[in-house]
Amino acid sequence: MKVFLVGYPGEMGGANTEAWHTIKLWRRFGVDVHLIPTWGRDERWQTRLDALGCTTHLVTAGELESVPGLAGTPVVGMCNSEFMLQAPRLRALGCPIIWVNCMTFLFDHEKRFFAEHGPADAMVFQSQFQRSQLEPQLSPYNYAPATGHLIRGAFDLDEWEFRPRPHAKGEVFVVGRVARPDQDKWSSNTWPIYGRIQYAHKRALMLGMDERTHQKLGTPPVWADCLRPMAMPARDYFRQLHCMLPVNGGARENWPRAGLEAMAAGVPIVAQNEWGWREMIEHGVTGFLGDCDEELAHFTAMLAYDEDLRSEIAQRAHRRLVEELAHPEAIWAGWRRLFDSVGAVRSKAA
Repeated sequence: MKVFLVGYPGEMGGANTEAWHTIKLWRRFGVDVHLIPTWGRDERWQTRLDALGCTTHLVTAGELESVPGLAGTPVVGMCNSEFMLQAPRLRALGCPIIWVNCMTFLFDHEKRFFAEHGPADAMVFQSQFQRSQLEPQLSPYNYAPATGHLIRGAFDLDEWEFRPRPHAKGEVFVVGRVARPDQDKWSSNTWPIYGRIQYAHKRALMLGMDERTHQKLGTPPVWADCLRPMAMPARDYFRQLHCMLPVNGGARENWPRAGLEAMAAGVPIVAQNEWGWREMIEHGVTGFLGDCDEELAHFTAMLAYDEDLRSEIAQRAHRRLVEELAHPEAIWAGWRRLFDSVGAVRSKAA
């Protein structure tokens, strides 16, 4: 089985990270993976990909037709605008188009392609919530629900160490979140919510803030440390947290990768009772879901005061991650069904 990923892994952003973990999953199950970076590549990432046995094709946008073996082979794009811009040429080469949107809305470049060339041959949804949001938006473009596939985002547990940070009574309790600096990812109510956490020795540690987020959230309180994007590796960041409290400012989470990372590291999550969080977290069992600002602060304070509860939440969340949410065989089964389906489409077209 052979597949092309049009794009390349990267350090920041859920789609870039997910691309890496998905490639590792495909290789684990014997897929011949080829990549076309759009339109440059980090040598460090190519070294990692080479070690996995992947093939990188360094071409310009105008050279797609010259890529060996591309014609007729399934191509995957992950939230990559360049992929959509080149999708008409890829379709002209007979390549089944597999699109991983990652969001809960359609970008303009998606709409243009779907309007002019029809829907993707296969759509990947990472949560039922995302599917419920995107399918009505796809219906004007003759989307067929049978071409949609629910496949959780690949997550390689070998890259993470489950090492919850202990917290003793009276010690500083560190709570925070990590996100890219898009304003929709950050709520203007962040500091008031964090301020409501009724624990005297709390500290906030945020990763991914810049001038735009500071402008939206206002001056950080004295008990908050705000780090710029990629100021430290995510694994090092999560080792410093006792709890993750993400609060969004407009963006509706599909299948939040930071949640998987927190579970892998042993950091309990208190999240909004909305969107993909409701599929990732079982309230009171593997984390907490708050219906309002007060509940978010209350559940966080509960974890600060009850170390036994916090430890149990972390253990159960990690167990669910291992046994269900990140189970490689289950995720691969979804991809295998998808690849089989586009193979059937190609056979019928032929």
